[in-house]
Amino acid sequence: MGCGSCSSGGCTPAGCKSNGSCLTNGCSKLDVYDWLSHMDMPANYKPFSIIEIKFKGSRKEFYKNVDNIYLEAGELVAVETTTGGYDIGHVSLTGELVRMQMVKRHVKEADVVKKIYRRATAADVDKWKAAKDLEWETMHRSRKLALDLNLSMKISDVDYQGDKTKATFYYTAEGRVDFRELIKKMAEAFRIRIEMRQIGMRQEASRLGGIGSCGRELCCSTWLTDFKTVSTAAARYQNLSLNTLKLAGQCGKLKCCLNYELDTYMDALKGIPDDVHVLKTKVGDARLQKTDIFKKLMWFSYPNAESWIPLEITKVKEIQKLNKEGIFPDDIVQEEEVETKPAKALDYENVVGQDSLTRLDERAKKKKNNNKNRNKGNKPTGDNNNAQPQQQRAQQQQPKPQQQGQQRQPQNKQPNSKPQQPNNQQQGNNNGTAVKVEGSKGNNNRRHRHRPNSGNQNSQQPGREQ
Repeated sequence: MGCGSCSSGGCTPAGCKSNGSCLTNGCSKLDVYDWLSHMDMPANYKPFSIIEIKFKGSRKEFYKNVDNIYLEAGELVAVETTTGGYDIGHVSLTGELVRMQMVKRHVKEADVVKKIYRRATAADVDKWKAAKDLEWETMHRSRKLALDLNLSMKISDVDYQGDKTKATFYYTAEGRVDFRELIKKMAEAFRIRIEMRQIGMRQEASRLGGIGSCGRELCCSTWLTDFKTVSTAAARYQNLSLNTLKLAGQCGKLKCCLNYELDTYMDALKGIPDDVHVLKTKVGDARLQKTDIFKKLMWFSYPNAESWIPLEITKVKEIQKLNKEGIFPDDIVQEEEVETKPAKALDYENVVGQDSLTRLDERAKKKKNNNKNRNKGNKPTGDNNNAQPQQQRAQQQQPKPQQQGQQRQPQNKQPNSKPQQPNNQQQGNNNGTAVKVEGSKGNNNRRHRHRPNSGNQNSQQPGREQ
């Protein structure tokens, strides 16, 4: 993780290339969060005089603040060294948390003798950056010198002092290396004081950093400070395959994370018998195939049998005790009583993956059949059960009398329709007498209207007078 928000201005998301020494402490190299920074201290409180200073990689040391300089996390300071001169580092922790860190690392206050000189000036920072720029070239030249001398060692990192007067070379080797001739040649080539420091494979990975197989930064370069011994027994207790390629980290040693869950597995293994391999019965010998230490189950199988039989730990111990007494049970299946719990009813349907691929076609087909049944209306069918719902739907579709009258009322008021003649009409003749004519509304009136008059106009049609 590169500190892309570094206040120094020269950082990029791909990594600030300051190798853990940027001003904002954002390179994920043993970062510290001060959870007491927002709390107000008492008025008569005297700040703790020891400050924790961080250098390149994961190196941290404690220094005395003799002059009571007000320092905050991330500030560059000039500190004292054991060989003379000064070194440049930045403040990683102040206040009461430093006291807690000293207790954790078993460092006494009387053992801290080196002190802080001052805040780093602009000239100190420029000289320190110039020294850091020489580290890459110096490391490659020293590797070439070691190769020419046929030394079985690997120089992994170089750390220049802040005043550019001393360089520390970190190397890894399987055994002791005689590098006296190498130091003479390096002193002539670089014109500085040389210090050779041998480190282990884990310390090398801690200084260089990297991405582990889990996809995160290495634990040793981010937060892990103490390296405990990791053995293959940790993998055996966790039922892991003893594959060196999978169990080894970037340092070539077993991964430190194998110890993280080891205590949990050890507690789970306490109640499981480790000397049970075969259970003898009258049917045959059942051999152990698998053990689930968290569910407390052990699977056994008979010879030439494909199925495995799960047994609880208590049952296994009972059968083992009977075998020691010379008693063989009939079958381990009869000894086991498994209570089947009812399946839990789910409160949802159509879980992902359970929908049919043809569900849309079935819905469309069902909808089409419903439309056909509606169009048929009240047609009789051979099945009485199907005819009854059709009659009910037909009755529901018939309008009520009140609604029928409301619908017919505007039909009589259409402007283009002719008014109907009343039932009883008064027809006038030339003499002025009124005659009632009865009959049907439509047919008789039309017959009377279209029949021609014969003879006298005052004559009336026979059978029409009352």
